[in-house]
Amino acid sequence: MPFLETPTGVTIHYEDSGAGRPLVLVHGWCTSGAVWRFQNPLAAGCRLITIDLRGHGRSSSPLSGYGLNDLTDDLITLFTELSLADATLLGWSLGAQVVLAAFPRLRERLSDIVLVGGTPRFTVTDGYDHGLPPSEPRGMGLGVRRDFKKTMGGFFRQMFAPGELSRGQENLVAREIVMAGRLPDPAVALATLEILETTDLREALSAVDRPVLLVHGTADSICPPGASRYMARHLPHARLLELEGVGHAPFMSRPDEFNRILSDFLGGSDGRH
Repeated sequence: MPFLETPTGVTIHYEDSGAGRPLVLVHGWCTSGAVWRFQNPLAAGCRLITIDLRGHGRSSSPLSGYGLNDLTDDLITLFTELSLADATLLGWSLGAQVVLAAFPRLRERLSDIVLVGGTPRFTVTDGYDHGLPPSEPRGMGLGVRRDFKKTMGGFFRQMFAPGELSRGQENLVAREIVMAGRLPDPAVALATLEILETTDLREALSAVDRPVLLVHGTADSICPPGASRYMARHLPHARLLELEGVGHAPFMSRPDEFNRILSDFLGGSDGRH
């Protein structure tokens, strides 16, 4: 069970398997590297690395320091300590924002990027209507304070569209991902929720000069699919793939299809590699 330590003394847990070009997976809000359990078969064709951001999974929980820059620093430390280069960096949900924020510092180490259920901004504002109302993250914060486990249970169920998971899939996700993971402390959940309330990365998109694959479910109610359509128009080298009837976590609900999509991208079937 590998760990590394950041310059500020935070212990970061990661998993590292397979060999070849690195594929680094970054989880979303209040989850951990355990969400990528169904992507383990990808290690047959690449070096598969998952990270637990600070305060999540098996990484340590400092008393403070949960801004976007702090999470970005964790990712930079991982790339530096493992001497990663020519890598594909994949971020999901909040992890997509971490990836976009880290890009300027990781640019020379990256061959391409994948953003799943991502958005440059979680809430709507003047000139941007592809997010949720500002009341949504505030409401989540109230829920975290009142009944953390119940709120997180509802949030996890919201990741999937009605009928998206069969009963067998529900049981498999519960056993392999939910039970295998662990919730962060409520204080960590609240601190990182502030990222969703305040971060706006729209101006950073034009500087991402690497190929980007955008994967988004058309039934995503957490990050509306319009967010990836917006990014597809503003990223210089982006390709958007929308999955019909899929919610916020296609790598859980359609793992075989998702893994094929990712394998094709890594293998350069789109002609860019």
